[in-house]
Amino acid sequence: MGRLGWALVMYTLEKIFEGAQDFLPLLGTDYVEFYVGNAKQAAHFYKTAFGFQSHAYRGLETGSKDSVSYVLTQDKIKLMLTTPLTSKSPINNYIVKHGDGVKIIALWVEDARQAYKETTSRGAKSYMEPTVEKDEHGEVVRAGIYTYGETVHLFVERKNYNGAFLPGFKKWESDYNPPIAGLKYIDHMVGNVGWNQMDVWVKWYEDVMGFENFLSFDDKQIHTEYSALMSKVMSNGNGRIKFPINEPAEGKKRSQIEEYLDFNEGAGVQHIAVATDDIVATVTQLRLNGVEFLSTPPEEYYKAVPDRLEAFSHELREDIESLKALGIMIDADEEGYLLQIFTKPVEDRPTLFFEIIQRMGAKGFGAGNFKALFESIEREQAKRGTL
Repeated sequence: MGRLGWALVMYTLEKIFEGAQDFLPLLGTDYVEFYVGNAKQAAHFYKTAFGFQSHAYRGLETGSKDSVSYVLTQDKIKLMLTTPLTSKSPINNYIVKHGDGVKIIALWVEDARQAYKETTSRGAKSYMEPTVEKDEHGEVVRAGIYTYGETVHLFVERKNYNGAFLPGFKKWESDYNPPIAGLKYIDHMVGNVGWNQMDVWVKWYEDVMGFENFLSFDDKQIHTEYSALMSKVMSNGNGRIKFPINEPAEGKKRSQIEEYLDFNEGAGVQHIAVATDDIVATVTQLRLNGVEFLSTPPEEYYKAVPDRLEAFSHELREDIESLKALGIMIDADEEGYLLQIFTKPVEDRPTLFFEIIQRMGAKGFGAGNFKALFESIEREQAKRGTL
């Protein structure tokens, strides 16, 4: 994207943040809940591999008879891992169909009742009416709506609560607490939807949640020799919540989006991008912890980096040989540059994965890396026989 294009993007962003609709003020991401087949083992994986820390627990010992949940934290990130305890639990239906994956994206709000009223009055399908949950630490109000697939946005109001996490949870004490990996907060979360559904959900986010589309990529920008996709990035008014939405596009072979939709059996969260202040240290630690990343871009990719940065008058602060050794990619825009790398899927189904990102002023999403990234994904698809 050239200078004129980025100037237009930044102007649009300024207008979005200046005049954004205020009927749904979002304070940030509260937590992300995964439905998984074995929460105890999944919790151990996220602690060992990604450096998350024990935080809160709900299960038989706390009076929960139908499910168990472990909550993990790292800086501002909270992951909740939930498993059903009986065959009658509706959670089983999700796991059988989709495998382990993101069910709930919980959004921190000042007024959950109002957030529910505003969104349902604009056409959102209800998941949970406003519900007050209490214990000795105060009360939390939660309410939820469905978005793409079976994914849910849950509005969480916790201004009158001082407990560890939510009523019904107790503090989770553990003797096993591996070192953190430097992950700070959720930068964005990407959803994959079916053919010709991207614009449907873009309009849904605009109409129902007051989001704005501030970046768009078509199949002319996001393609390789074999496959293509389209993407639009949605953002709330203050820019704290960003949801890119992808759909497949026609290509010679099956795209990564089609592969995801096949194995997830429908739309859902494709990846979670988590931010770090030192991507070299973070990725070094994650690799030592056993996290698997996509293959490193070719030598030609890194040879072109200085010219790409110079085009925007930016100078790389990090050692490019260290970035190359770890497979970290670099992209730039008018505001700065960013560093990013993507894990392989974190379960056997080729669905959910993570992105590690460090922003050095850049506001984009690595458009200059799309070709190298998707070729790397295609190499993995070829190994799986799903390209």
